[in-house]
Amino acid sequence: MIHATAQIHPQAELGEKVQVGPFAVIGEHVRIGSGTKIGAHAVIDDYTEIGRDNHIYQFASVGAEPQDLKFGGEVSWLRIGDRNRIREFATLHRGTADGGGETRIGDDCLFMAYSHVAHDCQVGNHVILANAATLAGHVLVEDFAIFGGLSAVHQFTRVGAHAMISGGSMITQDIVPYAIAQGDRAKIVGLNLIGLKRRGFSDQALATLKAAYKLVFRSDLRLEAAISRIEEELEDGPELSVLVDFLKRGERGIAR
Repeated sequence: MIHATAQIHPQAELGEKVQVGPFAVIGEHVRIGSGTKIGAHAVIDDYTEIGRDNHIYQFASVGAEPQDLKFGGEVSWLRIGDRNRIREFATLHRGTADGGGETRIGDDCLFMAYSHVAHDCQVGNHVILANAATLAGHVLVEDFAIFGGLSAVHQFTRVGAHAMISGGSMITQDIVPYAIAQGDRAKIVGLNLIGLKRRGFSDQALATLKAAYKLVFRSDLRLEAAISRIEEELEDGPELSVLVDFLKRGERGIAR
């Protein structure tokens, strides 16, 4: 299960049935849950915690120091949940003291080749980063968000649940839940209806979200007025609550 050429620090903690491929390197203060596979030449750096049944492919770099000039070598962590797939040459970095000291990845995510998660990002569950998609520092990504290849997200930006980022897009403002964003300095171009239908959203939920979308993106209302109209006129439900809460918590402004 552990190749003879792998270099594993004596203080690293490996669970049952962990597989480690040829020439992989696992540092100190690393904890890896049972059933996780580490591919050949992959590097798991210090202060990294990995859950169960993940698959980290060859040449991936997981838990390296952040690319932040303010980083002074302080203890910070990368914490990864369960059943994630981290493909070739993907890079996931630890947090910084200024950002809370932790980068966190949820469960069941896919990070394709050359994708990057920078310091202090908080990534939810079932998130997909296609090839060379990049998250700058302090980015918040909610569940089921999908990033097309070569897309990039500015630091401190939020991407809402079930959002779809088109390939090559540059995200500089928050992307609301359920939407499709596209372009350089990306704009919202519609609801992610196909994705929502695939995930079992009801016709009623979709109709409510369409009405809310029109108030926010297809009217001349200021954002505060649009939120008020949504709360006054539309039937409340869990999907709508997610959208309204997201709109109220913004600091960078939303892409419109």
